[in-house]
Amino acid sequence: MLKRLLPLQCLVLLLLIGSNSYGQDSSKKHLPIIDVHVHAMKVNPAFAADMCPWFLSNMPGGDPNQPAPAFINTDCAQPLKAAKSDKEFQDALVATMNRLNMTIIASGDAAVIRNWQKAAAPGRVIPSIGISSSKDMTVVAFTDSLSAGFYKVMGEVAPQYGGMSPSDTSLDGYFAAAEKLNIPVGIHLGTGGNGMANITSPKYRGSMGNPLLLEDLLARHPKLKVWVMHAGYPMIDEMIALMGANAYVYVDVAGMIWSYPLAEVNDYIKRLVQAGFGKRIMYGTDLMVWPKLLETSIGVIENADYLSFDQKRDIFFNNAVRFFRLDERKYK
Repeated sequence: MLKRLLPLQCLVLLLLIGSNSYGQDSSKKHLPIIDVHVHAMKVNPAFAADMCPWFLSNMPGGDPNQPAPAFINTDCAQPLKAAKSDKEFQDALVATMNRLNMTIIASGDAAVIRNWQKAAAPGRVIPSIGISSSKDMTVVAFTDSLSAGFYKVMGEVAPQYGGMSPSDTSLDGYFAAAEKLNIPVGIHLGTGGNGMANITSPKYRGSMGNPLLLEDLLARHPKLKVWVMHAGYPMIDEMIALMGANAYVYVDVAGMIWSYPLAEVNDYIKRLVQAGFGKRIMYGTDLMVWPKLLETSIGVIENADYLSFDQKRDIFFNNAVRFFRLDERKYK
């Protein structure tokens, strides 16, 4: 695995973390940001390791007769510090949300989500319910959970980790419920990192991350509104083809924005914009245990010289408002 990030990348990280929003006066309220991809989970100190951003800048591979390579690199000048307790993470998250005028779509532990809701400003934490296989819960239980009103979003849906296509018919009843209740859906598609199938998820298949695998699902559920998490990275041509054929498909840039080489991340986002989909890209982090990941990821978009001010505002806020059918007046 990667031994050390390039010095230039570490310098870029410092610039990103310290950057101010488009030169905005720090005394004024920050322009609103919506993070559409946050994981609510209890912090396990035994597994809360620090992390180098863009840690997949070097993937040398391994040897099946040797110990598996580390999944996340921690050897760089400025690693992101992992929170060591639930309270530490919640306090840091809420402080950043308040300072940067943020709203988040959060999935995971319902108790953690409720705690965040109480600590944050009203309406700033929007609950999402995830499911990846029919073993997670029955369709009836899932439908009841959506109907109860707590959950406003369905996601993260991640059948790829089980080696399944997102159009697998075993998931059809769940998508039908979301379609009927007018609930937007976030589906994991794309790569999972270096050696995912060897290290953490033996059923994981890269081929099941092809965005075009969504076509049958979308045909069966024509009123379903879907956003592709991680923008289907690295399958840019397939992602563009799917979005061109399906007007209700959006993407987020979560995960990839802080894990793959920074130049690669920018090239991928730029290609989506060049293809005409600047109004359908949403900001997301894939936030887990590293509070400063928010500033790091925001900095990538803020410092993208290929994006205009309006395009950045679309990615940070306007596109998510439109996709999730939010009242933008509540977040200004």
